[in-house]
Amino acid sequence: MRDLILQLSKSSIYSTKPGDSIRFLYAKSMNTFSTNFQLMGYRYSTQGFYTLDDVAYRRMEGYEYDYDYDGEHRDEPIIVNYHNLRFSRKDRLQLNISQSLNDFGSLYISGTHQKYWNTSDSDTWYQVGYTSSWVGISYSLSFSWNESVGIPDNERIVGLNVSVPFNVLTKRRYTRENALDRAYASFNANRNSNGQNSWLAGVGGTLLEGHNLSYHVSQGDTSNNGYTGSATANWQAAYGTLGVGYNYDRDQHDVNWQLSGGVVGHENGITLSQPLGDTNVLIKAPGAGGVRIENQTGILTDWRGYAVMPYATVYRYNRIALDTNTMGNSIDVEKNISSVVPTQGALVRANFDTRIGVRALITVTQGGKPVPFGSLVRENSTGITSMVGDDGQVYLSGAPLSGELLVQWGDGANSRCIAHYVLPKQSLQQAVTVISAVCTHPGS
Repeated sequence: MRDLILQLSKSSIYSTKPGDSIRFLYAKSMNTFSTNFQLMGYRYSTQGFYTLDDVAYRRMEGYEYDYDYDGEHRDEPIIVNYHNLRFSRKDRLQLNISQSLNDFGSLYISGTHQKYWNTSDSDTWYQVGYTSSWVGISYSLSFSWNESVGIPDNERIVGLNVSVPFNVLTKRRYTRENALDRAYASFNANRNSNGQNSWLAGVGGTLLEGHNLSYHVSQGDTSNNGYTGSATANWQAAYGTLGVGYNYDRDQHDVNWQLSGGVVGHENGITLSQPLGDTNVLIKAPGAGGVRIENQTGILTDWRGYAVMPYATVYRYNRIALDTNTMGNSIDVEKNISSVVPTQGALVRANFDTRIGVRALITVTQGGKPVPFGSLVRENSTGITSMVGDDGQVYLSGAPLSGELLVQWGDGANSRCIAHYVLPKQSLQQAVTVISAVCTHPGS
């Protein structure tokens, strides 16, 4: 795959600088060996390519420093970042390899190499790691090495991450419906080549029936900045997402929030959604409002029966399923699963054949006897069809509260009859309404 990216940036240092880049991506999955390989490259063919972070700098060149802090004194500064806008990006190569070890976890290697215009120096970063789990506890070990332009010393970091579900701690059997079982404790620790240590411990999980309210609370400490902590919550609703957070360290406290969503215009109107991806699926289930989409957090159909599933997988079958457990008694669907294969950047439609009305089991008799088994039945106003079962029973879904059934078991006027029925209003709240109806020959 090859993409062409054009970018125009403007800063207070340079006049307007046009720049362009070309990206390539090669990915390969070797299922026989459980190996995944990805190679990505960028070529910035002109010297005018800058990111938003680059153009935000007020000076052409500068350093950012950090300090060791023991609670009372600051030691000598440590360089943590360097920028020089004379060195714009030239080439970038990124490599990712992962190898599954089946029941023994997995290994991964990641690395990047960045070259710049107007200098022979370059940035190099790589990381190797191992991830696995044991009795429900997930853990990973990693080692990273970083060499950056303008920073004299290489940085090496060793990291440990552990995540423990609460049901492991409480020795409970996991149940998805229990909020405590969906909670987890986490611990992260790092040590770099400068002798600086950092750790962070936290608790997180999900709440609400749809598990669409996530939360995380953490407390940590670093050698250079002292204590730090945060508390965040994120609500994924049908028409957008809302996040709030509180962060603090020894120097500052801050509260932040974000609100995001999407709007999709289509031939049937406008549908609000969660933030959109590059490729999305428009779900159409006319009249089926408030129905959840399986395996999609917080997504459900609006009052008209429309929803948007963002971030669809391109050139692959995407399975979209309506959760029938969340359908009202007046909603029926012929098939609750649809599969679509979108192309890159597309908005594709997943259609569902819905029936809005009452579910009814009507016993139809003619002359005191059940109408013939296997007779075809059609409700005249809606066109809903069914078939007569045992003892003259006819099951209808999506039926109106009152209607006319045409029952036919052969050719000719004597092989059909019409049954009028009326259902009580409370049928809209009932799973199935059972009534009887008398069938008479047309014109009698």
